[in-house]
Amino acid sequence: MSEPLAGTEPLIDVHAHFHWAGTARADGGRVNARRLEAGDRIGIRCHVASILGTWGHRSPTYFSSPADVRAGNDAMYALAHAHPDRVRAWVHVNPNEQAAALREIQRGIAAGAIGIKIAAARRADDPLLDPIAEFAAENHLPILHHLWQHRTRHWPGQDISDGADYARLAARHPRTTFVAAHIGGGGDWQHSLPAVAETPNIVFDLSGSGIDRGMLERCLQWLGPSRLLWAADLTLDTGLTKLRALEHLGLARDDLALIRWRNAVRIFPPGAFPVLGPEEAR
Repeated sequence: MSEPLAGTEPLIDVHAHFHWAGTARADGGRVNARRLEAGDRIGIRCHVASILGTWGHRSPTYFSSPADVRAGNDAMYALAHAHPDRVRAWVHVNPNEQAAALREIQRGIAAGAIGIKIAAARRADDPLLDPIAEFAAENHLPILHHLWQHRTRHWPGQDISDGADYARLAARHPRTTFVAAHIGGGGDWQHSLPAVAETPNIVFDLSGSGIDRGMLERCLQWLGPSRLLWAADLTLDTGLTKLRALEHLGLARDDLALIRWRNAVRIFPPGAFPVLGPEEAR
């Protein structure tokens, strides 16, 4: 077999998605298989993934009903159990259903989930997220929250947040690690970087279809390599493009390793990535 496109060094995708039979997409199984095949070709050791309920089929994507949340999570856990080394799960919750969300997180931990995924169901600085953030700190679970940037108007179907909102939440919960999802998605990203620069418990994942000129340079300028995580979201090709770009920015090998996998090992619970060797997992 030829060498992976991204080389042989470990690579963890911290923001992946899979499909299941409860969505409106009939070819979900084929898409899932293709993602795993493409991940192998790139060299992804582990996909940390979520399934957002029925993806809008039975309840709104970002405001999933408790039943849809549970069903999507169950499908995600089944995939993770079917591929125990290659796939790990985020437990997805809708924070508007606070009591149900906390129960679902506990259920997710029992099923092997290694982090909490909150979609755009509430502004990031809303106090409704505080109990979830406190629980995350107690259980060494990172929180991934969607980041839609530079709000100029309300967008139907989602409650959008930017870096300033996220910074206010993270300041209230300094023991919790927050992953700002997809720097390459959601519009104007530049103002969110300085907004979180002085909030060290916020890290950014590099996923999203946007690959603007200067994006990675600005991320390194404001956050540094210790606060960046490689990820692909829905588009593995743009994830590979960003990785190739990072390799040409003159980063030291150790700094590139932080982004590829070491930061993920640090922020997720101990032992979260059995696919890594003993030396790599430390």
